[in-house]
Amino acid sequence: MKRSLASSKILIQINKMGKRTSYKKIERDFYPTPYEAVVPLFPHLPNNVQYEEPCCGNDDLIEHLKTHDCVCVKKGDISQGKDALLITKTNAEFFITNPPWSWQILNPLISQLSNITGTWLLLNSDLMHNKRMSEHMKKCVKIVSVGRISWMQNKQSGFENCAWFLFDQRNKKKTIFVGR
Repeated sequence: MKRSLASSKILIQINKMGKRTSYKKIERDFYPTPYEAVVPLFPHLPNNVQYEEPCCGNDDLIEHLKTHDCVCVKKGDISQGKDALLITKTNAEFFITNPPWSWQILNPLISQLSNITGTWLLLNSDLMHNKRMSEHMKKCVKIVSVGRISWMQNKQSGFENCAWFLFDQRNKKKTIFVGR
């Protein structure tokens, strides 16, 4: 059976890191968070904020946030047997994470975490324009632009525009956008 051109493009998209690159996607979307991606978030966090990092990977985001006196009260990662989709409560003020961007994981993750407390996610900024994000965007309190960042530890310039999205189920106001 021949595959259509459209389905071939979809398969290529799934196996690529982004739409502007031909780099092969890393398993589990494991891309360490660069420090320059975190800097724009600092002015939007309360002093000494206590947060939970549910997709901590190798703790790079935790280390970056520590430089701004942010306190990680709990962390976990699927590689440690801690599934973020099973979180039902937290004592933290926020969840702050650079989650996997795969829709199959991201979609339920936004719903799950933002129903518990405010959730800051580092995402591809184009997501705000996608129809499938429409329900989540109703819960979006704020978007903080980051711009293009390198996910290859400075081995390659950035291909995707990114932003921090703050989701909260209780949000009833229009989304605030903070440009660069």
